[in-house]
Amino acid sequence: MSETKKQPSIDSSGSNPWESLGSPTLLWSPTSGLPLQDGLYTDTKFPEQDMLIQKDLVWKRPKEICPFPQFIADGATRIDICQGILHDCWFLSAVASLSLYPSLLYRVVPSGQGFQKGYIGRFSFRFWQYGEWTEVDIDDRLPTQNGQLIYLYSSNKNEFWSALLEKAYAKLKGGYTALNMGFPHEAMADMTGGVTEVFTVPSDPRILGSFLHPLLQEGALINCGNTRGAIEESNEFGIVFWHAYSVTGLETIKTTIGLVQKCLARRVCECVCCLMMCFRIEWNMVSTEEQQRVQRIQQVCHLSEDTLSESGVKKPWKCTLHHGCWIPQQGSPQYSLTLLEEDDDPSDPKLTCSFLLALMQKHTRKRGVLSDIALQIYKVSHVCFLSHATAKDQRRELVLRGRLAPGHYIIIPCAETNKEEEFLLRVLTEKPMSPRLAGLPSGNEARELCVKHCVKGPYCSPLDLYNLLTEAIAKGVFAGSEKQLSLEHCKSFAVLMDSQGMGRLNLIEFQALWAKLRKWTVRTFGCLQYFNLVCSGLGIRVDEFILQLIGLRYTEPDMNVSFPGFLFLLTKLDCIRKFQAFDATGMGVISVNCRQVKT
Repeated sequence: MSETKKQPSIDSSGSNPWESLGSPTLLWSPTSGLPLQDGLYTDTKFPEQDMLIQKDLVWKRPKEICPFPQFIADGATRIDICQGILHDCWFLSAVASLSLYPSLLYRVVPSGQGFQKGYIGRFSFRFWQYGEWTEVDIDDRLPTQNGQLIYLYSSNKNEFWSALLEKAYAKLKGGYTALNMGFPHEAMADMTGGVTEVFTVPSDPRILGSFLHPLLQEGALINCGNTRGAIEESNEFGIVFWHAYSVTGLETIKTTIGLVQKCLARRVCECVCCLMMCFRIEWNMVSTEEQQRVQRIQQVCHLSEDTLSESGVKKPWKCTLHHGCWIPQQGSPQYSLTLLEEDDDPSDPKLTCSFLLALMQKHTRKRGVLSDIALQIYKVSHVCFLSHATAKDQRRELVLRGRLAPGHYIIIPCAETNKEEEFLLRVLTEKPMSPRLAGLPSGNEARELCVKHCVKGPYCSPLDLYNLLTEAIAKGVFAGSEKQLSLEHCKSFAVLMDSQGMGRLNLIEFQALWAKLRKWTVRTFGCLQYFNLVCSGLGIRVDEFILQLIGLRYTEPDMNVSFPGFLFLLTKLDCIRKFQAFDATGMGVISVNCRQVKT
């Protein structure tokens, strides 16, 4: 398992009563690392045993490799990225593309780290994982042979940011060998949070130019490669087969036979290459002056649906994330999509809405297994099957691009699997989709509410929870139902998570409770009238008799279950499920001690 820490979406500053508790992910513990006699951090969770070579392999810190190491020297650029014996040019290519934009790179490679003041042998990096930015900590010991780095290294022998970034990414994926062979779009997604697509170059190269031009204008990071040859061999244009290149732009070039449009691509730690788009001509037909002019073009744009894009870059996509899970024998989950307004595209006579659907399987490199997945879309009004991926495909992420008329649709992510697997579904549209309020605020927003209402100290009493939930529900999709919330409800919520019997919750217990309430809310959004289906989605199975009792006990005078009442009911059912787990024989009789009752 990687030692990771989820990053909050908003950096908070200033003191508050919760800071005195600290965070369990920020505290050093013997399980996360061990100090050496020289006081430097050692990461005991990094999988060092699974290496491509073992003979004469020595793990060394940068200060043992050179006398004056630097984390970043003269800026982080593509010349700092040189491939070692590991076949991970797919990762290196993504890093090279990122290095062209410091604001993108420094989100992955935090500044302020180094080998001078405050050095303890520990470095941190950030990666996007399934909708959230995750921090990965490593020590700075790197694998060497005969005093030289065997994996990624910098052309500047004193610089180590790129080698340490590779080690952090290896830890995230399960070790260095997990990086051996891959595709740039996976690393690009992990370092930007963008949606990645894979295309085959059309037989008519002019089509490729018209396709790439708007993508570059929209801020897309584009990589390319040629897989139609033997590994490490080159074609007549000097393109190495099975190596990743970064596309830096499109350029119209003057040649001896006229104007030719070319796609500019660059391999890691090499000069610009030109892929001819219109005619199969040789690079030597271009004058020396024109070659020098073209080789100065080094601009790459970035595809992003949020703040990752550079300023001045068109940002067309609005993104919605859905976290889900495939559960055997329970069918595929369903998600609604409402397209409200057609695109501003004068070339589209049908006035449609463009969209991207991205279905990503989670934890694929660690599991080493890819399930067959597909996407299906139905139009709600006619229950009409519209589109799907042509066949189920074994990919980490399946992307479906298309256009639909404004209306209401249902998206069904499918998988052929006989075990429970998690996924992330991202829906991107050019214009905003139907606005949807959440049932409850996010964890970060809940923390701010805690600071506001829990003024007596770093804990949350039932009364504090009552005031907090009243405000939270009033701002969400179930606004109005906060009137049915009672102090008795909040006492039950507190008892559910209070493991110390104090009648109140500390920060960790509150966060666990909030995560549970959010999980119930997300899965029950807009579905309270279908209680039996809601319970099934939550993994709770009840018969018709129990449903009748629930109706008598938990409905309001209007015969509906309020949102607070529903959460209260699920609290009771969750307790029942815990007690049922003690009845291993199914005899209906259990024996528990006081500690088990509390937990």
